[in-house]
Amino acid sequence: MNERSSAAVGAWEALFRAQVAVIRELTSEFPSGDISFNEYDVLFNLSRQDDRRLRVRDLSRHLLLTQPSVSRMVDRLVAKGFVRKEKAVGDGRGTFVCLTDDGYSLYRRVAVTHAKSIEHHLGAALSPDQLNSLRALTEQISKSISARER
Repeated sequence: MNERSSAAVGAWEALFRAQVAVIRELTSEFPSGDISFNEYDVLFNLSRQDDRRLRVRDLSRHLLLTQPSVSRMVDRLVAKGFVRKEKAVGDGRGTFVCLTDDGYSLYRRVAVTHAKSIEHHLGAALSPDQLNSLRALTEQISKSISARER
């Protein structure tokens, strides 16, 4: 293995292990009275859109779940009134998942507690400069992979 490959594998292993450790802690502390951690992720991703909606296939790209699993989760969130489905105009097969006002209110309420947990684990481990560097590096990785997928 050359130096670049060895460095890439080492960086990936460290990033992956850190992610597993943080996700375990965040999941165990997640305020799951109303929704699960994965359901929160759906609401989070929808809340980041200007119109608070995404096509199911685009939502699936943001989650670590298969499209059938995302579809089942969306159906559960529809039943709870946190999202609704809308047919895409001019596209008989396309469906949008839209965040409802109730879903957005729940997202905001849960986000406050969840953010405190994130700050507790990441903020305790890294300085603000390190956190900014981590964000820049992970965004760079995401952009690189997204560009290759097109």
